[in-house]
Amino acid sequence: MEGCAAFQIQPLVFYGSTKLSSAPCDHPLLAMNCKSKHRSITAVAAASSSSSYIPAGSAADYSEKLLGERLKKKTQSIAGIDQDELLDPRLIADPDSCFCEFKGVHIHYKVCEETLNLSQEQTHSQTLHEVRKVGLPMILLHGFGASVFSWNRVMKPLAHTTGSKVLAFDRPAFGLTSRVNYLEYIDASDDTQPVNPYSMAFSVLATLHFIHFLKSEKAIVVGHSAGALTAVNAYFEAPEHVAGLILVAPAIPAPIFSHKVTEDNRLEKEKQIPENNFSAELQPNLFIRLGQILSKLYQYFVARIMLIFKGMMDMANYLYKKAISSLLRSSLAVMLVRMLINKFGIAAIKKSWYDASQVTDHVLQGYTKPLKSKGWDRALIEHTVALLTDSATVTKPSRVNRYHQISCPVLIITGDTDRLVPAWNAERLSRAIPGSQLEVIKNCGHLPHEERPNEFLSVVQTFLQELLLAQRRYHCSHQPERHVPDHFSTFLIADSCNMTIIGRVFGGMTSKAT
Repeated sequence: MEGCAAFQIQPLVFYGSTKLSSAPCDHPLLAMNCKSKHRSITAVAAASSSSSYIPAGSAADYSEKLLGERLKKKTQSIAGIDQDELLDPRLIADPDSCFCEFKGVHIHYKVCEETLNLSQEQTHSQTLHEVRKVGLPMILLHGFGASVFSWNRVMKPLAHTTGSKVLAFDRPAFGLTSRVNYLEYIDASDDTQPVNPYSMAFSVLATLHFIHFLKSEKAIVVGHSAGALTAVNAYFEAPEHVAGLILVAPAIPAPIFSHKVTEDNRLEKEKQIPENNFSAELQPNLFIRLGQILSKLYQYFVARIMLIFKGMMDMANYLYKKAISSLLRSSLAVMLVRMLINKFGIAAIKKSWYDASQVTDHVLQGYTKPLKSKGWDRALIEHTVALLTDSATVTKPSRVNRYHQISCPVLIITGDTDRLVPAWNAERLSRAIPGSQLEVIKNCGHLPHEERPNEFLSVVQTFLQELLLAQRRYHCSHQPERHVPDHFSTFLIADSCNMTIIGRVFGGMTSKAT
């Protein structure tokens, strides 16, 4: 290749360096000869520049290839991530990453548990009677466009605070969880009614699966932004497995007016029923029968009209779902998703913070790393399709009307300058959920657990202590008295109704020592 380049450049160097081009042409013959030489130089240069044939490996060809590669890299980069060679998520996982196959999907997750060294164990044993831990595992659910990475700053401290395991997993379409092809997944599934892996129902089932995976009957479920909606749905699906809810900047539409049915209202309604019946008995029987007949006819016609209307709505809904699915799964939609992520992805990350200067390269790399996974763009589209066409969400009762049914302890945390989900939405949500606590962290945006981890952990620790006291009061009131065997002498320290066993000495060994 070097020989070809030298071969082409050498004639130009030879003619360009000849003395005829620089020597004076005083004699007429020399002048004519000089002009002819210059014409030959010009002809050679023109021929070399205008020639349509460029030998392979020439300098010009190399420059064009280099320029083409640069342009290709520029167009194939999304949010700074090269898209030429996308990989299986397991190949780009962290050393502490784990994968669990659930219903044909390889879910990426991480687990942290409390680890104490020797000095910490001594301090821990000394303060055991002073600071007690809830001892329940915790499940962390990230928001839209995030992943397990968003919990990195608080996972280990939360494990220390709870005294149990803390597990965070990537919901399908995000992080390093495998991106399955929806149509192939449905065809290959053995279930008669397979669950869409990108739907809310699948994330709820995965949440409950990980609670059982940690070998616990109950867990504290923490959800951030869109993950908060998954946490609430997990509670409604299996309230017996959720010990408490922590909703961080919850992207949950809160009702404008919270409906609370009081005991006085209920008693007043019950009193009105016999009065109405008594007044009805005073009316003539003829008018009563006529009213009953008209009422039944009215109900019949209304039921028929509603049935026809429902059929029309079902047909329109079916056509709408088909049209939306076809449109979103098109190549044009994929291109649009890639353009949006490339143009607004990093800007959206910075907008989530109160202080954008804290968004370091490490943070950006953590959020954009999943863009190296195969099928990330198609998975985002399938997630959007599932949100818009999920039949389970349509058929189930509205969550807005069920917030007052949440009976477990609930903590709502939000930032005072959240630009994505305003703080007033969290305030409305706290009014709709009875007994919930609201904590607003100052100078904080949409990511309290990332931007203000110390304040976040302090609020969570206070909530867990209150949860622990509530649990102990419950067990104290429902636990029967236990008989202590004679061969055990038990030292107990009483703290209100709570009794902590701090040591047991075998009675026989004690008697021998004495």
